[in-house]
Amino acid sequence: MPSQIILASTSSYRKEILSKLGIPFCTCSPDIDETPLKQETPEAHVVRLAKDKARVGADLFTQGLVIGSDQVAVINGEIVGKPINHEAAVSQLTAASNQVITFYTGIALHNITTGECEAHCETFRVHFRALTTAQIEYYLKKEQPYFCAGSFKSEGLGIALFNQLEGKDPNTLIGLPLITLIDMLSRQGYVVLDHH
Repeated sequence: MPSQIILASTSSYRKEILSKLGIPFCTCSPDIDETPLKQETPEAHVVRLAKDKARVGADLFTQGLVIGSDQVAVINGEIVGKPINHEAAVSQLTAASNQVITFYTGIALHNITTGECEAHCETFRVHFRALTTAQIEYYLKKEQPYFCAGSFKSEGLGIALFNQLEGKDPNTLIGLPLITLIDMLSRQGYVVLDHH
């Protein structure tokens, strides 16, 4: 039975989500080119990057199961990245006001021993409230979510920006679909509830 779980990510959010399962894991930093390909759909993009991250991570170890994950947010057909600065965050949240943003989260699980890699795209939809400029400024001052796609953190005050969330697993929105991951792990013989 494969024992070692490796998270191919340096994201503190993903680490935090995975640690909810109470299983031992280590992390590595997958250095890959994340440029979207021409004509690539958001779903295809996140699945490809999740697989690439898991594959790169797999090269660093001799055995185990490597988790790769990637996420994009899409509003009105456009991919929304991390704003990095205040001005970009204001324009992202202004565009999101009263709209629905779809998050596509790719997850891949690579078995180093067998070379098998399973990948899946989880979708999560966020319905934004109508936001005033003052509300957007207040929110950004409080949370400074400049390194979060779409300019918000749903696990904090960000929840006040929404009037509805639609999806199978709230962890997907933060960047790691645990329900899907648990299913993938069990298909590789790793049953989370048996590892305590």
